[in-house]
Amino acid sequence: MILTQCAACAVTLQHPAKQCSRCKTRYCGAACQKKHWEEGHDQLCRRIKKGGGAEQFHADKKCTAAVTEAVEACAEDTKGQTCYICTQALHWKTKEGLVRMCACRGTAGFAHVSCLAEQAKILIAEAEENNLDEKVKTKRWERWDMCGLCEQNHHSVVRCALGWACWKAYVGQTEGHWTRRSAMTTLANGLHDVGKHDERLRIHEAELAYEQRTGVPENDVLTTLGNIAGCYTALGRHKESLALGRKVYDRKCALSHAFPHAFRPESIFITAFGLANQMCGLGLFDECKEFAQKRIPEAERALGPEHGLTLCLRSSHAAALLNSSDATLDDMRLAVKMMEDVAQTMRRVLGKSNPRTLESEQMLANARMKLAAEEARTGLAAL
Repeated sequence: MILTQCAACAVTLQHPAKQCSRCKTRYCGAACQKKHWEEGHDQLCRRIKKGGGAEQFHADKKCTAAVTEAVEACAEDTKGQTCYICTQALHWKTKEGLVRMCACRGTAGFAHVSCLAEQAKILIAEAEENNLDEKVKTKRWERWDMCGLCEQNHHSVVRCALGWACWKAYVGQTEGHWTRRSAMTTLANGLHDVGKHDERLRIHEAELAYEQRTGVPENDVLTTLGNIAGCYTALGRHKESLALGRKVYDRKCALSHAFPHAFRPESIFITAFGLANQMCGLGLFDECKEFAQKRIPEAERALGPEHGLTLCLRSSHAAALLNSSDATLDDMRLAVKMMEDVAQTMRRVLGKSNPRTLESEQMLANARMKLAAEEARTGLAAL
């Protein structure tokens, strides 16, 4: 359930929600349904039904808008190029233009969102038809996020457009089907990349409500709670975020030790990086420094020294070292050196336009300014 608010008054819907018998638009009650009808829903109802019902109609509309935005954002970069999948400049059916927001260099990586989506759908359909195991399905699902050439995640408006394309493809599945649930997560990740954290939070809350109703494995619930904690951080709700983040991380660690094969390594370190961010958000730099310093060797062993999460933890450690209450001038210089190494590695591995790269470079610039100010202050004090 992505349409989580009443169509008339925008209040958060309960489950199950009252809905229009024809088009399945949802309401908090009969009064709102009647009011919405009188305000013009009667003119749209048949059109929405023809478009596949409220959820499908909404997904199609949002996908079209997101693809248009992505194409416009990539227009300068894609001039004179063709799609590496269909080899055309304009998509044969949708007439959409090209996008590219990954780590590809030169003339590689240009594609239509519709072509990328079709590739991913084919891979998932084959996995379903051949009854492949969960590990294979999970690997194939990554194509909704990842460029098939450079094997780095798409980002920004392209990732958001692919998120809506993914939701559009699987919205018609039953509520508990793994593709529908995975599509909700993919869409939430895309919304995160464009800063739409209120929308993202509503999706994760809808996921949690489903999980609590149906009794899914605890690991799934913890992942959703971790995502909610991340939304709280992005929305400035730092105390709520830190309290929830601590609980999720501690419980994930306990379960991963008890059932080591039930957890992907990324799951633990996504939560660890989120917790480090939550500590920094509340100014707990000393605690963050100690926490990140312990996690970095673990991430290097499990994921590799150049994995995005390892680099993010190194960045968090450097930021905490720089801002620690007892930071010396040597500590600050070391922090700047660490940030320089992270930024250089991110540019090489993730690409210069990746949001993580841009964020690391902004952190580096701020750190250099702080170091220069401290060096100037210390020099003046010595005179």
